[in-house]
Amino acid sequence: MRWAAGGAIGLVAFAFIVSLFIGGLPLDNIFGGKDAPDGPGVRYDEQGAVHITPGEEHAPYNSVPATSGWHLAQPLAPARWGIHDTPLADEVLLHNLEHGYVNVHYNCPDGCEELVTRLSKIVDKTTDRGGKIIMSPYPGMDTAIALTAWTFLDQFDVFDEERVSAFIISHESSPNAPEATVPR
Repeated sequence: MRWAAGGAIGLVAFAFIVSLFIGGLPLDNIFGGKDAPDGPGVRYDEQGAVHITPGEEHAPYNSVPATSGWHLAQPLAPARWGIHDTPLADEVLLHNLEHGYVNVHYNCPDGCEELVTRLSKIVDKTTDRGGKIIMSPYPGMDTAIALTAWTFLDQFDVFDEERVSAFIISHESSPNAPEATVPR
């Protein structure tokens, strides 16, 4: 009986000491909190990470392409990493962003073989090292190129390898994403 009382007091004391240390840890960053790092691109307000069913209506996204918000659950998403030749729905792509991916989009109504080749080389290098990245066409954008990460968007018309690489380095597997530690 004495051991049980002493053990309980010891357990409470241990829990108290641990709680003192936990308060000082940057847990928000570990779990994609508000104090997560900034980086290249424009940061948009987070719209949550709610899983929806195909065809389910939701509020409009606050950016085009979308950088957070409603998306499909497994097995419908996330999309396989790498290069896709056809457009992917925001509801699919956002599941990838939730997992710490960077999405590289291009919009070339009149064709842009050279741009696609240059972007593909960067994407291939990233996937070769195990990086989480997707490239796909995104019709209807206002620019030729858009880079997205969870809550971040960078848009431009002229290819800039350093700009693309800096965005990928900063945002791929970033703690900004709610589930950044999920492997590809």
